[in-house]
Amino acid sequence: MRNGVTIGQAAAFVGVTVKTVRHYHKLGLVAEPERDRSGYRRYGSGDLLRLVRARSLAAAGVPLAEIGGLLDGDAERFGTALGDAERRLTEQIEELIARRDLLRRLADGDRALLPDRAVALLERMPGLGFGADEVAALRDGWVLAKALVPDGFDDYLADVEEAVGDPRFVELIKQGAQAADWAADDPRIDGLATAMAEYYLSNPAHLKTVTALQARTDAAARYQLIAQHGQEQGSVAARLVALVESKLRAAGVRIPRA
Repeated sequence: MRNGVTIGQAAAFVGVTVKTVRHYHKLGLVAEPERDRSGYRRYGSGDLLRLVRARSLAAAGVPLAEIGGLLDGDAERFGTALGDAERRLTEQIEELIARRDLLRRLADGDRALLPDRAVALLERMPGLGFGADEVAALRDGWVLAKALVPDGFDDYLADVEEAVGDPRFVELIKQGAQAADWAADDPRIDGLATAMAEYYLSNPAHLKTVTALQARTDAAARYQLIAQHGQEQGSVAARLVALVESKLRAAGVRIPRA
């Protein structure tokens, strides 16, 4: 009778399941021992050593399809394969760390979808007199803008950072937010639109808070999605934006049309 252990014992010694050992046989990673006179397959020390090596390579991230050739190859090839496996594991670790960091940002609300620079601006808004609903609307608009015009979003934030340092700019934006409670035919809407347009025209640097998010391609579609976000058709907000844009276009400012 051949000395050795059964497949169940071999699997237990190596630290895998019987199913895994059979799978290794099927893939040709480990030769299947011949049966002894009793009809059992007996695994000797050489078989166990190859099983251990195969299991270790698989655990290290080496694809099963490559393990057979490595077990039969020379030491140099074996070392190269281990180096490749290490690089793959490093990439996986970095990806997992990135996912973990995203989960942490999700738990922190705004930081999941906006850069720290934008979050810092949002945190300043209550101190400038903006209410929670107004800040929330601004945040949602910025999330949309970052997604639709990612290349221009940082420049846009820089323009906003500069603009909010001007009390007149802040006052006009606050009036625009408060206008949402006005009647649709309130005559103050046109006056506010005129004041906004005149302000932008006399402050070209701050005008970029209106024009900076114009995308290089599909400009009209992207701009209108951002500019009209959260505005119901026919609402005061929609009418105010349309009037300001119309006055700026009349003055020669390029603003995409729907």
